[in-house]
Amino acid sequence: MSQRTFSVILLPTSECNVACDYCFEKKEPHRLSTLLIPLLTQRLLDHLEQKGIEECEIYWQGGEAMIMGPAWFADAGGAMNRAAAARGRRFTHFLQTNLVSYSPAWDEVLHGMFGGSLGTSMDFPNVHRKLFKGGAEAYTALWTRRLGEARAAGIKVGVIAVLHQASLDAGPARFYSYYADELGLDDFQVNTPFPGGPANQVEGGFALDTAALAEFLGGLFDVWMERGYNEGVSLGPFDALIDHFTGNPARLPCIWKENCSNQFISVDSRGTVAQCDCWVTSYPDYFFGNIFQEPDLTRMLSTSRARREFVERPRHLVEHEDCLSCRFLSICHGGCPVRTYSALGTMLAKDPYCEVYKVVFARAETHARTLLRRRVVAQRAALTTPAA
Repeated sequence: MSQRTFSVILLPTSECNVACDYCFEKKEPHRLSTLLIPLLTQRLLDHLEQKGIEECEIYWQGGEAMIMGPAWFADAGGAMNRAAAARGRRFTHFLQTNLVSYSPAWDEVLHGMFGGSLGTSMDFPNVHRKLFKGGAEAYTALWTRRLGEARAAGIKVGVIAVLHQASLDAGPARFYSYYADELGLDDFQVNTPFPGGPANQVEGGFALDTAALAEFLGGLFDVWMERGYNEGVSLGPFDALIDHFTGNPARLPCIWKENCSNQFISVDSRGTVAQCDCWVTSYPDYFFGNIFQEPDLTRMLSTSRARREFVERPRHLVEHEDCLSCRFLSICHGGCPVRTYSALGTMLAKDPYCEVYKVVFARAETHARTLLRRRVVAQRAALTTPAA
């Protein structure tokens, strides 16, 4: 049996309890019924069996996933895990939440179903994540309090920071200090603005100057290497790039997957299947089908005309862009199709942040070479040091 992992971004609701400026999702009042969990599970397990895949990672997102409540997750997760075990497969569950609804009532399901961890998001400085009443400042205060409560309950929390112009204005050192020093985090990652909605509409309002973004990320990479790398702080995607360039197994983010269409899908609360949450919430022309209405997920994916464009994108980029001449092609693979589509109205082009990625890859390569040289020196010193 293959050990390859298949991933599903599962949106049990598109409802949300906050009002972020750059959110691209339609907040429809719809939730996934527990009555449909067995059918959803069956479709996923059938696909795993047909593909010879042992494990399926479920990334529960939203909307805001915690709106569903801990009891709902306990029932849904338990049903899915039992069905998987009966068929010699397994689900591994991950939760992404804004933390606003966290309370001790969640601790049992977080420690059980989610292995004592969760993911959340907070930007620095926070100007775009807002409560319906109180705005960004109230959001930051509430989120910070919930973060402390979750960590006090033994929950490991990873944080995603979405960059925006105020982040770049603050500078890499101040940005890093907020997460590592003020919040005391040892696991966070940076994302560039992630688009959705009609082409150019959302991206245009939050797009960053590529030269300024590249300078910021390069500087942040340096700060982390100096202050966090040897202290056990994980800063993505830099940590994965260091692994890659030092010859260690590396799990790079989805924007740099060889072809994301081979590795994951997204399913919303109505059963709509698309490539990822950005596509399933924003672009009906790129829906693959409906997992509740079509009995064979494997066949759906193999025959979907919408999915074919994702499958063929890497070949198109090699033939029609300058990607083939880039020495980082084996890492980047042309970048993110949804970022490209949102900015340009087509996915059959390379990622608009191409030049930014090149700077980050080059910086990773430089730092990795330094680490490898230090290791060689240390090994040689150990070999020449007389035994006591």
